[in-house]
Amino acid sequence: MVQRTDLSGPGLYNICATGMVNRLTNRNSSVKHPGSTNEPNDDEDEINLRKLFEVLWDGKWWICGATLVSILVATAIAVMLPNVYRSEALLAPAQEEGAGGLSSLASQYGGLASLTGIDLGKRPIQKTTLGIETLKSRKFLTEFIQRHGILVPLFASKGVDLNSGALFLDSSIYDSQRGIWTRNVSPPRHASPSQQEAYEELYRLISIREDRDSGLVTLSVEHHSPYLAKQWVDWLVADINQAMMEQDVSKAQQTIQFLNNQIEQTSVADLQNVFYRLIEEQTKTVMLATVSAEYLLRTIDPAIAPEIEARPQRAVIVLLGAFLGLLLGTFAFLLIRNFRPNRQM
Repeated sequence: MVQRTDLSGPGLYNICATGMVNRLTNRNSSVKHPGSTNEPNDDEDEINLRKLFEVLWDGKWWICGATLVSILVATAIAVMLPNVYRSEALLAPAQEEGAGGLSSLASQYGGLASLTGIDLGKRPIQKTTLGIETLKSRKFLTEFIQRHGILVPLFASKGVDLNSGALFLDSSIYDSQRGIWTRNVSPPRHASPSQQEAYEELYRLISIREDRDSGLVTLSVEHHSPYLAKQWVDWLVADINQAMMEQDVSKAQQTIQFLNNQIEQTSVADLQNVFYRLIEEQTKTVMLATVSAEYLLRTIDPAIAPEIEARPQRAVIVLLGAFLGLLLGTFAFLLIRNFRPNRQM
């Protein structure tokens, strides 16, 4: 028999009051009080860390073995890598002292000089920057390789005899007995390196750093032979000075010829005086080019054949190998333990 509940008057009031009491009781029971067992504390973290160390200690032989193997592999790689030496020279702009004449002309006759095609701006800075960009250009480096015949040591060298300076060549790249290229490359490359490939290889070995504040330039070359690295730096400095000298002399001679024609065609005395001043400055350029071989860049600290290799850094390779072995050993042990059927939790 179904019992009916009176929902009017005191019965409804009792039901509502009972529901409110139950909700308050549940809310109070869900509040965490200090000292209750539900609150996390540092003891649990200490226990978790202790368990982690215990697990890692159980796998110490796995971890140590993987680390040892990785150290041995890294040591073997570090020993097999050939030494690479870096030779560098410190250079300074050679024409910094002689810029006063053109600078003074630029302030007086800059507009007129520009009509004749003569640049009277900040020549020292522009010439140094132009020389550096010329040195890094494909045309200059390609001609440099052909001029000095360095294609074989550029590609086929694998070491050097420090006592005699003799270069060790890789026979799989170049056969020195028959004088032919034997390297196996896929198209579009050929056994004999192309000019583009030679440029890319030499450009990779050259480093040029310019200090914008002082204007000093550091030129360095890396190679398996410290003697070739030093020689190539010397050749690069001499060749860029020669190339920039020939370029400026040719331009100065053309300018002088042009100005002489202008003098013959004009009867204005003031213009003739300006042209004579410009001819004088261009003549100074030709004279400076014949006085010193260091036309663009003057050597402050010449290049030397280094005694200690720049790379590989064998100690760093071994340390990285040990660290990698430690990580791999730990990961492998935890992975195997996780999939072990009867592992202890």
